[in-house]
Formats: sequence, C-alpha cells, structure tokens
Amino acid sequence: MRYAGSWMTAADDRILEYLSEHKSGSPTKMKREGPIRYSRQQVDRRCKKLAKKRLVDHLGNGVYVITEDGELYLEGRLDTEDWQYIEEEVNNKLDNESIEDTDTDS
Repeated sequence: MRYAGSWMTAADDRILEYLSEHKSGSPTKMKREGPIRYSRQQVDRRCKKLAKKRLVDHLGNGVYVITEDGELYLEGRLDTEDWQYIEEEVNNKLDNESIEDTDTDS
C-alpha cells in the first residue's frame, strides 16, 4: 500500500513507476514509451514537482532518475503527506491484521 501525500496526483505514481523500471527518462520518452496518459507538458510539470520533493533527481537536459525516497514511496515505506518513514515491521503487522480480519469475516 502506498501512502500518497495530498499534493500528489495519479501521474506521479506512473512517473515513479516508469523511472523505477527504466532507471531514467525524460517527459517526452515517458509519454512515448510508458503507460502515461498525460500530456508531455503535464509530465514535465509533475517531474519538476517530484524533483522539488526529492522523489526524483533532475540530471539535466530533461532527464530524471528516481531517488531512494522515490523507491521507498513505491514500496509503501514512505508517507509523502508528512514525510514519515514506515518500518517494514509495521507493514507486516498491518498485513497480518488485515488477513486475520478477512479470516473472521467468513
């Protein structure tokens, strides 16, 4: 489960997923090759916002790479609303509680 901040949009997840898979990319390349259904201009704006929030790094010439925090967000280990890092133990506990709730619903 990802913990998206209220400042994030659906485009942000697609951009981060693309960069995680491809290691780098420009808004033009992401629009052309990725599952991103947003204009190149919107992808460019969101990349700039993600760079400002340090989820991606801008290498220059319109090329971006995902940061460690960007990867942690994708893994559900960073809450970008209040910038809290979530320990794996907490995630496992929540997952186990969810499974137990499902088992008792039957």
